[in-house]
Amino acid sequence: MSLFTTKGAITITCHKRIAPYLEMEVKELGFTIEETFVTGVRLIGTINDCIKLNLNLRCASQVLYSIKQFTAYNADDIYKVAESIAWENIIPDPGYFSVTSNVMNDTINNSMFANLRVKDGIVDRMRLKRGTRPDTGAELRGTVVHLFWKNEHAEIFLDTSGDSLARHGYRKIPGRAPMLEALAAATILATRWDKKTAFINPMCGSGTVAIEAALIATNTRPGLFRMNYAFMHINGYNEAIYESEMELLDKQIQDIKGVQIIASDISEQAIINAQKNARAAGVADLITFELCDFRRTTMPQEDKGILYMNPEYGERLGDETELEETYAQIGDFMKQKCGGYFGYIFTGNLELAKKIGLKAKRRIEFYTSTIDCRLLEYELYEGSRKGNFTKE
Repeated sequence: MSLFTTKGAITITCHKRIAPYLEMEVKELGFTIEETFVTGVRLIGTINDCIKLNLNLRCASQVLYSIKQFTAYNADDIYKVAESIAWENIIPDPGYFSVTSNVMNDTINNSMFANLRVKDGIVDRMRLKRGTRPDTGAELRGTVVHLFWKNEHAEIFLDTSGDSLARHGYRKIPGRAPMLEALAAATILATRWDKKTAFINPMCGSGTVAIEAALIATNTRPGLFRMNYAFMHINGYNEAIYESEMELLDKQIQDIKGVQIIASDISEQAIINAQKNARAAGVADLITFELCDFRRTTMPQEDKGILYMNPEYGERLGDETELEETYAQIGDFMKQKCGGYFGYIFTGNLELAKKIGLKAKRRIEFYTSTIDCRLLEYELYEGSRKGNFTKE
């Protein structure tokens, strides 16, 4: 019986507060969600389904296929269950595997010890069944086994992703304090952008937001930028299934002629880096890059869409006193030059955001690393309503 065609529980993880957008993506692929939780979703499917999920999802981190749920009071219980699983039917011969974990159990103070007990169980089983010991290591280049252990509840998964899906694979030069690609995609999905009107991204840095906007608009999926997944290192893997899904990704790409995506930055190096990243993502010809102060960014007066800015917010970069003036200037820029657009400011400093001087229509919660952030939405009126801005 092949796991690739056997239905089981699939858990798709993501960063905190991204789950609603991950759920939206999974449903658009035709899957039924069984449960949505803070850092992911659960559904029922096969490892062949995991292939599709890995290739298509922008907001996910890992796609985990459940092997066994059980009760574990200590690390010896973890070993016993790991040793009982028929890994000889799962890990190729000769094999290489890695173990990752998410452990919250009072009986151990180092999750690496739990990883070691899983590894020991697998190695002992393989020695018994094959007479050889498979190679193991931290590099996620082969079969990946994941342990979830919270209190007495434990579950062993096959991680079908390997390296995190949250990094989409095209960004060669990250720049200063770059936004994670999955987070950038989620924040764009949270906006009112219709993928047909203008998308303006001043202070673009290394270009992640503008590039993700172009990838979303063209329906270009992250799977096109990556060649190795952990599902490729599970017994029963059929390369023809993967190739079929890759062909579908190519066919799904859409032409977006006429859609204006403009990214600007005052740093020449940032623009150079952003252009290199855009070329790596195959969307350089879809984005107009401008070297200028954000207030000089071109704001098309036809097909008005959204303005998206991710200014520094004092946690890691920039002096907060100087940033107060920057945020005030952002507010003036939106009032004076962005009428008819929806404005979005992504920030981890709500005190600085007050300096914008406009009342946010929505405050959408996100995290970046450990920083509590908001995507603030502003409806920027024009014409007879131009003076109808409401101050904070």
